[in-house]
Amino acid sequence: MAKPKTEQEFMEEVAAELRGDSEAADEVYESAPEAQESDEAAPAGDAAAGADELEALRAERDDLKDRFVRALADAENTRKRAERDRREAETYGGSKLARDMLPVYDNLSRALETATEEQKEISKALLEGVELTMRELLNVFKKHGIEPISPEVGDKFDPQMHQAMFEAPVPDTKAGDIIQVMATGFLLHDRLLRPAQVGVSSTPAS
Repeated sequence: MAKPKTEQEFMEEVAAELRGDSEAADEVYESAPEAQESDEAAPAGDAAAGADELEALRAERDDLKDRFVRALADAENTRKRAERDRREAETYGGSKLARDMLPVYDNLSRALETATEEQKEISKALLEGVELTMRELLNVFKKHGIEPISPEVGDKFDPQMHQAMFEAPVPDTKAGDIIQVMATGFLLHDRLLRPAQVGVSSTPAS
């Protein structure tokens, strides 16, 4: 049977229990602010993370928009370049063939120019055939935008349209005057196919 506690022992036991409860309460009180601070810090941290994510999404959006605009510009430039190439092919695609046909014109022109009156009487039918061939060739040239450059003696030399084959001092002329036309030039639309070959005066202007 347990020995009955004296009044002194009972009082000491109660005091010890009271001290223990007080320390426990202090621990709860001390830890409470930390928990409160933790609860307050959590929403602030989430807000900061959300703001960073939003900023990253905006940057990605701007980058994609910039790429999209650049892609549209490249596509438009490619379309314009293809359209320009198509038009040039339609307009100037036959320049090589046209250039190869120019000697045919030169030979026909030379044949008509060098024929004497006697030859014209003897070979009248032949010369008529040559003239018809020349006219038909010029019609084909015109149909395809090929126009002759036909300077005349006395015209001013134009380096954009004429090619000087020689220079010579000729009385009553000025420097740069055309004194002889050796070959007709040609334009393909607005592009020079062949310059007219000419002789140019070297006499200084008075």
